[in-house]
Amino acid sequence: MPVTETVGREVTFDDVRQAAGRIKNIAKRTPVMHSRGLDAETGVTAFLKCENFQTGGAFKIRGAANFVFSIPPGDLPRGVVAFSSGNHAQAVAIAARSVGIPATLVMPADAPRSKLEATRAQGAKIVEYDRFRDDRAAIGARIASETGATLVPPFDHPWIIAGQGTAALELLEEVSDLDAFVAPIGGGGLMSGCSIAAKHLRPDIRIIGVEPENGNDAFLSLQAGKRVEVSAPGTIADGLRTPVPGALTFPILQRNVEQVVLVSDDEIRTAVKFLLMRLKILVEPSGAVGVAAALFGKLPPGLGRIGIVLSGGNVDFDLLAGF
Repeated sequence: MPVTETVGREVTFDDVRQAAGRIKNIAKRTPVMHSRGLDAETGVTAFLKCENFQTGGAFKIRGAANFVFSIPPGDLPRGVVAFSSGNHAQAVAIAARSVGIPATLVMPADAPRSKLEATRAQGAKIVEYDRFRDDRAAIGARIASETGATLVPPFDHPWIIAGQGTAALELLEEVSDLDAFVAPIGGGGLMSGCSIAAKHLRPDIRIIGVEPENGNDAFLSLQAGKRVEVSAPGTIADGLRTPVPGALTFPILQRNVEQVVLVSDDEIRTAVKFLLMRLKILVEPSGAVGVAAALFGKLPPGLGRIGIVLSGGNVDFDLLAGF
């Protein structure tokens, strides 16, 4: 099916299940961790879906691989292009390399060095831009037009959404009796896909999103009942700096997400340090927002057993040392 013919199509649980089969040879089935110490600090029983151990260090390989593996064979030789602050770029580069096609990644000049270097290490071409002045989507579209490459969006496409939903599919296959599912919201690809899977498997599950206070576009959009754009978010959670929810992801968030809660950068830092020092796992700031929400009492009352997605673990050492 041509890429453009999929854009307006509703994503179903069957799409998520098919994506799981499509990506199983490249995306890891990541572990689910439980910590009594975290439970004691938060007052809930938390099960952590550790996407920080995923191929490429983040959940993004799920959607990127599902997309790349779904591209019609005749289009593959022209390669792919994507724009990303880091994790999606690296995931697209890994997926492209696995099928032997070129990849061009449009990345902000201030992206974490670790993410830039890891993406280059996959053989991808990097085009840097200024996130405060340049339009990354326009740059990606221009490159795709000039080269004939397929543009792989970071979140706003059914193939991406379905791939990301496999994280919740795995979590609920392992821990089926959850009261709530908690995940970060950037553009909404992870949360929209996961909410589809979670609601299918457990219709009464409560879906809670988490954003940084300085990147609260989904929070404002759900309050307003329409997509609200914020200025370029300045937050330590670099993977959650998307200024507006996706056109495809937002209606799914409206249907499935009960509430979006906000956490400060200091609360995120505390969560990163807690996970590193108490659980001995390295989680990047964007991936730690769910734990931050739990640690600082931001989640709605009445929750017992919750699943939290630790969305990634790619963080620069210099940034971590400054915590």
